[in-house]
Parts: sequence; C-alpha cells; structure tokens
Amino acid sequence: MLKRTPLIVRLLLGLFALALLAVALYFVPPIHEKLAWRLDNLRTSVIYFFHPPQNVTFHPGGQSFATPTPELSLPTSTPTLTNTPVPTDMPTSIPTNTSTPPPRLVLLDNIPFVDQMGRYNYCGPANLAMALEYWGWKGEPGSLLEVRDQIAAVVKPGVNDTSLNFVERGNTDVNVMPYELADYVNEKTTEKALFRYGGDIELIKRLIAAGFPPITEKGIYQPLLPDYSIQWAGHYSFTTGYDDSLQEFTWQDSYLPKPDSVGKNNKASYAEYVSNWRAFNYAFVVVYPPERESELYQVLGSWGDQYWAAQHALEIANQEIQGSSLTGNDLFFAMFNKVTSLVSLENPDYGPAAAAYDQANAYYDNQLVPLEDKRIPWRIMWYQTAPYKAYYYSGRYQDVIDLANKNLIERIIAPRTLEESWYWRGMAENALGEAGKAVDDMREALRFHPGFKPALDMLALWGVSP
Repeated sequence: MLKRTPLIVRLLLGLFALALLAVALYFVPPIHEKLAWRLDNLRTSVIYFFHPPQNVTFHPGGQSFATPTPELSLPTSTPTLTNTPVPTDMPTSIPTNTSTPPPRLVLLDNIPFVDQMGRYNYCGPANLAMALEYWGWKGEPGSLLEVRDQIAAVVKPGVNDTSLNFVERGNTDVNVMPYELADYVNEKTTEKALFRYGGDIELIKRLIAAGFPPITEKGIYQPLLPDYSIQWAGHYSFTTGYDDSLQEFTWQDSYLPKPDSVGKNNKASYAEYVSNWRAFNYAFVVVYPPERESELYQVLGSWGDQYWAAQHALEIANQEIQGSSLTGNDLFFAMFNKVTSLVSLENPDYGPAAAAYDQANAYYDNQLVPLEDKRIPWRIMWYQTAPYKAYYYSGRYQDVIDLANKNLIERIIAPRTLEESWYWRGMAENALGEAGKAVDDMREALRFHPGFKPALDMLALWGVSP
C-alpha cells in the first residue's frame, strides 16, 4: 500500500506550483506590461524607505578654475530655454502687456483627456498629447503607437537595450524637460510651441480666454508606497479653464486615470495653483497652430521675449525671497528659481548663479533636512539642471561632478537615470583633463537617451564617435 504524502508537503508543492504559474503569467506580454512598472515602483519605494533620499546632503567645495583646459570644446547645444525657436513673423517690437481684463469665466470644451497610467514618469508625454490633440494633431501617419507613446519614443526613449520592451526602456528616464516638449512639437509635428519662465495667474487666464490652453509644470504632494507618506514630486498639467467667482483653475490631471470623475477637469484654487507652480519658476509651454502665431504673441505681450520672461522670473524670485513671508519648501523654491532665472539670462558671469545655488542648497541642508519631513523636495535635481550650468561656467568643475554623483547614485535608483546628469558630469571631467571619463559619460547619456543632441554635439566636437 502506498504511503499518503503528508499534508504539509502537499501544501508546499501546491504553493510552489502556484508560484511557478504566477511567474509564467507575469511574463505573458499583456500582463507583464501592466504589472512590471507597478512592481518596479514598489521596489524603488522600498529602497527609498530604508535609505531616505531626502536626507542626502550636498556640500560644495567652491572650487574655482580661471579657465578650462585647452582641450575643452564648448557645446553648440545645451539644455536651456535657448532651444526654443524665435518665430519667423515675430513683431519687431514686443507688444506690451494688455490691461484689458479677460472674461470672469472660461471653460474650454472639446478637451481630450490622456492619462499616463501603465507608464513611468509619463506626465510630460500625456499632457503634450492632450495639447496636440486639442489642436487636431492626431500623430504621425501610419504610426501604430498612440500619440503619448509617439511623443515618449522621442523625448524619453530610455535605455538602448533591445532585450526590454518599449515601456521598460522608457521607465529608465526619470524626467522630460519643458524644452524637450517644445522641441518635439517644433521638430516632429505640424504645430508650434514655445517655453517660458515667469508666468502669472493673469497671463494664464488671458491665454485660456484666447483659446491657447498652456501646459504648466508644478510640484505636487502625493502619497507614495510603501508607507503612503506624503512626498513631493514634479508634475505637468494642462490648464483649460478658470472661474474668478470661485477663484479656481480647471486642469487635466493625467495621473488620475478616471476621465469621467477625478482626472478630467480637476479644480485647483488660484492660491494652490501658484504655490505648486512656484516649484518650477512659473514655467509654461504653449502649443499653437502656425497660422495663429501673431495672435498668440499679442496675448503674450512682453512674455513673447524669452529674456524679458527670464528677467521677470528673476524679479519674482527676488521679491519672494526678500519679501519673505515664505517658509519651508516655498522659500527653497524661490531661492532655487533665482538660480534658474540667472542661468536662463545667459549672462557671461555665472558666479552669481553659482552663489545663489550655494545659498539655496545651504537652506535645504540646514533648514529642511533637520525637519526629517518626507515632503522635502529632494527630487528637484531630477527636473531642473540650472545648478550644473552655473557651476560649470563659473569654473567649479568638481562641484559639477559631486552634484551629478549625488543625483545619479543616491537620489535615483538604478536602472533609472537622468541623461542631463551624465552630460554635465562629462563636461566637467573634460574640463579637468579627464578625457576618457568624459567620453564614457557622454556615451552613457546617449545609451540612456539615444539621440540626445547635446551629447552628440559634444562627441562630434571632440572628434569621438558616439
């Protein structure tokens, strides 16, 4: 007579079989595409829980070198707002800001809703897809990808690894810069786009009233796994309406995937909108048809000039710092905005911009970090790279390298990364005479973002193949 297998053994065998089945199902393409990014997010959140990146501090050495090494070749294209083209029919004299108030209530209709779910860090492509589809652009003819994925394939293609699928490759890129969104529109579509800093509530209202809904970049506070603590992150929003009687904007939230309830036509008070927008120097992107360019520039007034806008943003930052009823994160953002605005003005003397970042960083280290508040905006260098340029062009090359290392090693969990950090670290290494490391880093920037123009330009100037 055969002995019966003990119950515990049968249970273990059953659990093992279920585990094998779960693994097999996980790698079925449709299931894998839906689950992989969620498990990846959970992994990252667990790592951050045990090694809080908000406590990572940066201590600049203040190194300064009078001139770069003779071998240095300056880039022909760097990731700044100068990538935004000047329109061909731009008026010779910029229109002054109009005093005519917009209507008290505007809610644009026929707004397409595109969510970012099933993807990682996809608010840029999702919001740009809404803006393009609002103007009737439905994507490249013959493409099998939806519009948001067509955009992502260019602005965040992700690591050059053919063993990964499209979504997995794109997951490695933690951010899309506003200039990348504008460049995509100008280079890949039938529409046009511009990017500016220093916007305000009245300008946003005028743009909406004239039928030019803007994409704004702002900070948000959201619960994140595993402990559901409230943490700060950057987020794009497509703003499509306002109501003065309620003092609120209407905007499309691509992070909320229910277009018939919470995601579509979200509401934010003017005060909340400005507070969140401050985190990104009041940046905005406007998509528009070429034939309406002159009309748009009439609405923009002085904002039509990118340098006026940067100077205006600097004035706002100085007022908010010196005025200051601001505290905590809000004051830090105002201090950081000063850096971004000084860099955007492209003054040959970048010393003040570097000093401004030293001050913002010291405030972060000495005032925010001791609070042990998980809402500390430690992701700020994912989204904004002005400190790299400020340090680099003021000759503080080792500070560029140290800042990039903090970002690449301690604030971003591999395999995710940021191509701009590789680029600026490579620039600094080259300036210090470490040509081999510089080339390696430029190639890493291209491995994580194939076609990244600043890295391609530098390698070409150095006479090195990608």
